[in-house]
Amino acid sequence: MKFNFTDTLFALSYALDCVEHDLIGITNGHGKRVAYLSARMGQSLGLNQEHLLDLCTCAVLHDCALAEYVLEEYQGSFIEAASGEQRAFASHCVLGEDYMAHIPFAYPENAKNTILYHHETADGRGPFRRTTFEVPLYARLIHLADTLDTEFNLSYTTQEKLSRLDSYLKQNTDSRFDIQTISCFRKTFDFSELAKLRDEKINLSLYELFPSCEREITPQQLMDFSNIFATITDYKSKFTKKHSIGIAHLSKRMAEYYGADEELTAKLYFAGALHDIGKLAVDRDILEKPGRLSDMEYKHIQAHAYQSFLILSQIEGLEDITRWASYHHEKLDGSGYPFHLTGKDLDHWSRMIACLDTYQALTEERPYKEGMSHAQACAILQNLADDGKLDAKIVQDISQLLG
Repeated sequence: MKFNFTDTLFALSYALDCVEHDLIGITNGHGKRVAYLSARMGQSLGLNQEHLLDLCTCAVLHDCALAEYVLEEYQGSFIEAASGEQRAFASHCVLGEDYMAHIPFAYPENAKNTILYHHETADGRGPFRRTTFEVPLYARLIHLADTLDTEFNLSYTTQEKLSRLDSYLKQNTDSRFDIQTISCFRKTFDFSELAKLRDEKINLSLYELFPSCEREITPQQLMDFSNIFATITDYKSKFTKKHSIGIAHLSKRMAEYYGADEELTAKLYFAGALHDIGKLAVDRDILEKPGRLSDMEYKHIQAHAYQSFLILSQIEGLEDITRWASYHHEKLDGSGYPFHLTGKDLDHWSRMIACLDTYQALTEERPYKEGMSHAQACAILQNLADDGKLDAKIVQDISQLLG
């Protein structure tokens, strides 16, 4: 099946930026800026287009495991020697390297250990104590790009900022960064080139480097790729650590029950996995508020469905997935959100995911509640169907299949 990889990568980079902004205050657009900085340096070094895309992919996904680390769901013996900030770096680097095995093509040999070592320093004081010649080129380029954008917020550039950046590079030559990578940056970026990182220009800058790129992938690869972002979404909150992946698996079971072919089943799995991707733009304090939400807070949470639509609608060729994923709070009587659609606007698969979202929310255990039994959840689904909100036939099928 055809998969528009660059559209997907750049669209989902926004979701990753939301995670980093929420957790460590990184400015939006960070992933794209790191990708452009890294890829332009790679271009200066003579990398071919295929290798540049590999580098760009690693750059966008460099912090894909940050949320999982922050919620302390991962502790490994391989980082026991590290502590404090180094432990944080080591943990999310190891997880991120594992995630890269699930991008929709083989993690190429030239990109191996890029995510693992992207916080290593030239003098070997990074989390894994690797020096320059023990670290892959891609990791060194991403480390420089990531650090500079974090330190200087390159979404805008002034001559004064450029002067400070230059001093910073001099101070950190052969300690934080190796001289070859710094020389490549200086050769590649002047004031006008850095201006291409501005918020209003970064999308165009990236697409000039990487025109829309379709890849041929298998249905299984599509599902594997979607698991990365289901995991990232679910780790936004300790309340919903298995919700998205649960919807994905339920969507797959129901699709197979309805006789969907392998490709359609994978697309429905993808839609289920990413239906809540917009929650990454929701304030964590509101998402995890233990008490009753105010009307304004409730509307803020409701906006996640529209955010899912905005993110996924940037991907050419995934219009059906965008519809299935972002309509999961719509109701047949028009009382849902964000678009207040009615039954005539909602196809079978949109209705199915809406039913499964409610079912999963009712049956899953959360810190503040026990999960309902199948029978209890189905009774509530049936009441919603009787009230004209959910599809009665799909509710009946859920009752029979998932019991």
